[in-house]
Amino acid sequence: MSASDCAPFRDESPKKSCVMGRSPIIIAYFKGIAAIFQSPAVCATPQCRVQYGFQHPNFQLMAEAGSFADRVKQQADIIRVVGEYVRLKKSGQNFSGLCPFHSEKTPSFSVSPTKQFYYCFGCGVGGDVFNFVMEMEKITFPEAIRTVAEKCGIAVPQARERSPEERRENQQRSSLVEIHTEAASFFAQQLSGTPEGRAAKAYLLDRGLDSEAMARFGIGFAPSGGEALLRVMKQKHSEKVLEVSGLFSKDEKGRLYDRFRRRVMFPIANESGKIVAFGGRAIGDDLPKYLNSPETPIYSKSNVLYHLDRAKEALRQRDFAVLVEGYMDAIAVALAGVANVVASCGTSLTEPQVKLLNRFTRRIVVNYDPDTAGQAATERSLSILLEQGAEVRVLALPGGKDPDSFIRTEGGAAYTKLLNEAPPYVDYLISRASKMDLTSAEGKLRAVNFLMPYVQRIPDRILRSEWATRIAQQLRIEEPVLRESMRKAANERRSEVKARPELVGRAGKPAERRLVQMLIEAEEFRSQLAQEIRAGELHRGLETERILAALVAACDSGGRPDAASLAMTLEDRDRRLLFEIAFETGGPPTWEEAESCLAVLRRRRAEEELATVQKQIETQAAVAGSGGELRRLLERKQELRRRLDPPSQ
Repeated sequence: MSASDCAPFRDESPKKSCVMGRSPIIIAYFKGIAAIFQSPAVCATPQCRVQYGFQHPNFQLMAEAGSFADRVKQQADIIRVVGEYVRLKKSGQNFSGLCPFHSEKTPSFSVSPTKQFYYCFGCGVGGDVFNFVMEMEKITFPEAIRTVAEKCGIAVPQARERSPEERRENQQRSSLVEIHTEAASFFAQQLSGTPEGRAAKAYLLDRGLDSEAMARFGIGFAPSGGEALLRVMKQKHSEKVLEVSGLFSKDEKGRLYDRFRRRVMFPIANESGKIVAFGGRAIGDDLPKYLNSPETPIYSKSNVLYHLDRAKEALRQRDFAVLVEGYMDAIAVALAGVANVVASCGTSLTEPQVKLLNRFTRRIVVNYDPDTAGQAATERSLSILLEQGAEVRVLALPGGKDPDSFIRTEGGAAYTKLLNEAPPYVDYLISRASKMDLTSAEGKLRAVNFLMPYVQRIPDRILRSEWATRIAQQLRIEEPVLRESMRKAANERRSEVKARPELVGRAGKPAERRLVQMLIEAEEFRSQLAQEIRAGELHRGLETERILAALVAACDSGGRPDAASLAMTLEDRDRRLLFEIAFETGGPPTWEEAESCLAVLRRRRAEEELATVQKQIETQAAVAGSGGELRRLLERKQELRRRLDPPSQ
């Protein structure tokens, strides 16, 4: 694993992030899950339904003596099983190799053939042959028993007698999987074997996919006729099972016809690699643009993530997932060398999908489209991911591009660089809130209430506290007042804070309000003051920004600013604020007082730049080969610190 593989999450050391003891499966191993296994364990695979006979009142994922699991463990060769995943070398009585659960250059992973267990002296991971297969394959204990038995050539007991209904359901699922496998082959043949298909292939070539990529992802084409697939399938399968497959629809006369017509076809596989559905992209102007399989006995869209079957190993190695929206996005990212990518199949991310992904990693980079719909999808996904305890970053690509179009125009290296620099979700959301109108009390309140639902979903108290500090800094709100408002909202189970004058304060800080007065009243130094404000752009981001900009522009013209005339050029909120400030009483303006107010604004700008530079330093530190840029940023940081805290004379 390269140093950049985990760059978006490098704040966690590999040792901490990959300790097997933190896995839900292994926690269950040590703490026990008796309630799940109080009845005879059954293989989770529908085609199997085998009773293994390891029933025990205090069962803790251990093979009961005399059970099938115990026989498998006794007969299994742990060296042979582990050796399929790790290159092992003889070392005395044991075997050693590089640990598959964390990155290392010197082998610290040992397997004992006599004691039949493994242990890593680097990250502390250990267990028996079942634990190893469970963690490598991300499967349950019953599934691990069957897998180890098959690897070692141990016959699996015959399934218990099933009810007629169970047999029918099992047979139907088997038939549906077979139909989808055959349909995938049919669509792939159509892509290259027909004139219509070759036209679709030209479209894919234009989208940057070569023949090798099309074959790798099983991409095909559904012809426009309406009965091509049906004719093939009716030769082998009954109309009853075809009707529930999701590949066909019925007309008003009750006759079946192909559901997918004149579409590029993307096979959708479950986590074990079995094709269970399809997504079809229209060629031309047909609607809908994307058409997916409906829910069937083998497919529930809320329980499947596109490309997960291919991404499992990369997810385990890199310990983070890239979450995109569409099939082409996932394919483009994978072809760019980022194999740990999954897509939510064109649907909003669901809780079951997050739980499925959590079996492999809890570190997620959300990379949805940056358009309005994509931003809304990102925000919905963040809510679910945070509730499930995920560590989330957000990648919003520049230029309004989705991952597919960005990679085609900018290249995979540019995408990987931005992926490694993806900011934490807190920065993304505050950035979104900062784009709201923060010059008014109402705008600040809207920004705070936009962030509140995400704050409330953070289970960690320390992280919530950090949020409050950053929100107050970015939105320029008094932090103690914000914390109190958020606390009351949480206690009252409200998802928003109430409007309170002290929360947003009086519009405009004293220094900026006084500068407005001086630009109106200070005849002697008005032009010099306007020049200082304009040169340093000190009015940018202030609540009085538009008022100061209008006054500076009036001073540049050489005339005396007329508050009444200027007010007529401003929006209602700024007009009222200008009149409010103009009627305030103050002493005669002096240049010393003006310099003091300018110093306040310069310090504010320096503090904001320092915060930006610090973020850039943290980002560059995670990027290889950025030494020169990092040195420049560190020098700038020191310069800003000296400006903010000059040495005492």
